[in-house]
Amino acid sequence: MIQDILQQLQISNVNSGVSTGLNWLDAKGENIPASSPVDGKDIATVKAASRADYDAVIAKAEEAFKEWRLWPAPRRGEVVRQIGEALRKNKEPLGKLVSYEMGKSLQEGYGEVQEMIDICDFAVGLSRQLHGLTMHSERPGHRMYEQWHPLGVTGIISAFNFPVAVWSWNAMLAWVCGDVCVWKPSEKTPLSAIACQHIVHDVLKTNKVPEGVCCLVTGGREVGEWMAADTRVPLISATGSTRMGKAVGSVVGARLGRALLELGGNNAIIISANADLDMSLIGCVFGAVGTAGQRCTSTRRLIIHESVYEAFTQKLVKAYQQLRIGNPLDEHNHVGPLIDKDAVRLYQESIEKIKAQGGSFMVEGGVLSGGEYTSGCYVKPCIAAVENTYSIVQHETFAPILYVMKYNNIEEAIAMQNAVPQGLSSAIMTLNLREAELFLSQSGSDCGIANVNIGTSGAEIGGAFGGEKETGGGRESGSDAWRAYMRRQTNTINYSTHLPLAQGIKFDL
Repeated sequence: MIQDILQQLQISNVNSGVSTGLNWLDAKGENIPASSPVDGKDIATVKAASRADYDAVIAKAEEAFKEWRLWPAPRRGEVVRQIGEALRKNKEPLGKLVSYEMGKSLQEGYGEVQEMIDICDFAVGLSRQLHGLTMHSERPGHRMYEQWHPLGVTGIISAFNFPVAVWSWNAMLAWVCGDVCVWKPSEKTPLSAIACQHIVHDVLKTNKVPEGVCCLVTGGREVGEWMAADTRVPLISATGSTRMGKAVGSVVGARLGRALLELGGNNAIIISANADLDMSLIGCVFGAVGTAGQRCTSTRRLIIHESVYEAFTQKLVKAYQQLRIGNPLDEHNHVGPLIDKDAVRLYQESIEKIKAQGGSFMVEGGVLSGGEYTSGCYVKPCIAAVENTYSIVQHETFAPILYVMKYNNIEEAIAMQNAVPQGLSSAIMTLNLREAELFLSQSGSDCGIANVNIGTSGAEIGGAFGGEKETGGGRESGSDAWRAYMRRQTNTINYSTHLPLAQGIKFDL
């Protein structure tokens, strides 16, 4: 099957994981085995970047930036538009590759590629709207304004759970802003990244884009460490665990670089006494089991009003009993595998901690084996009744474990929602206007994303994506997230015949 997918993508060679956009380097790093959690099969071996390979790519990117930044932004946008068209043509095979290599459902694989297409469309429009402000000067005959210039080399470190979309969120915006990009994908999903390089290659070549604008450096943790410490890379956009983000942030901060961090989530949905329970059920179940609970926006906690607790948990248990677990390329299945056996181990350890800390299971978990589950990566989505204060509940487990708990009043529910270290996504299900507005107010959710009557998972690209606290504070995708990829410059022009100083200071000669 994988060969058919690669053939559809017109990829004949996946050996090298190092590219300058127009050329593949003869990589000299370690061998990275690419395998699928769907069936446990090894599907390729990719050569990672050596330190010499990495330095060669950065040098090429620096050189390309000098030319790329001079292209008018709408011309850069036209290149991104054509990349969007290339992704449209390859949506089906690339979506299948994402699904097979990562393990998410086929519909989610297609959805991830659609997200890439959407951000291309957004970036094309943005290329004609990069703007600054004009300000009135306190000095006569003076004009003040601000403008935005590209930063240079943008380093993108992406995670396995969204093998291609998060790269596109960063790259498409960075490109129209005039930056060049060096992408370090997860070593767990290298083929999806290699496929993206192949897809954009012809667009770059046709438009005579400088070699080095779109670079790839596959490898393990050490490649990310090289990038984080590299003063030639003024911006590092890193997606992953809070632990990883703290390490990257400290290294980048020590050299006074910029870090755009998208880290862990511990997302809750409040189920009000005034909620539409049937509608709420859809958002809760998808949020909890979509991508097998391996989204940073996955729903981890349900905070349910005591008056509807029994009714809603009964609906929830019944829905879980109907979930189909299996090959994610079969569109009849709801839940695919975890990414690897390490993820399975962490899932099992979390279940034991829930029991040890006093939790009880409404739907039991467990690892599936035999038949189509031979990879050892399939687990049962489970539901645990807990207290929000349990240490395991304060921790993000990247697996389909859903915690349920009761609340008495809306203020208590919001306090419980906020009482975790992470602050990415949140939601309330209610038909009560006062509850909804309180949840969205300054005394409400402390997360970067707060929704009413939709779940925590599935953000649109039009809004800025990101969170607070241990989620890192970064913003990607829509709104004015483009500013992270540029540097601000304030300009004052004196068109008078005098040179007055600000604040009325006198300095006569």
